Amino acid sequence: MSQPRDIHAYLAEFEDIPGTRVFTAARARQGYHLNQFAMSLMKPENRERWKADEAAYLDQWPLSPEQKAAVLARDYNRLLDLGGNIYFLAKVFSTDGLSFVQAVSTMTGVSVEEYQAMMIGGGRSPDGVRSKREQR
Repeated sequence: MSQPRDIHAYLAEFEDIPGTRVFTAARARQGYHLNQFAMSLMKPENRERWKADEAAYLDQWPLSPEQKAAVLARDYNRLLDLGGNIYFLAKVFSTDGLSFVQAVSTMTGVSVEEYQAMMIGGGRSPDGVRSKREQR
């Protein structure tokens, strides 16, 4: 019979994947209000309030100062680090008039055209650094 695996050690392994943020239960808890804010933008009246005064709209949510700053800067990578879920954050960038491809390309450091070509070509290459810890 195999030994039960330490769930905390298992989940910690996900943090070693370069350029990837796995949406774990810990991230879900951390980003609960951030994701609720993003989902609020599904309603047209909330989008209008958001567009009229972003900072005032954000003040209605119990977000951390780091989360608020990242939302206002549209720093989607930082938002993922702070518990954001990309499917919820899509409400923010779609309110800004960006497509999923346009927004995600900003997260990769390449142009929209380069990002589209990469995805059409099968996605990010498996070659390169696969572990932050081991730099391999």
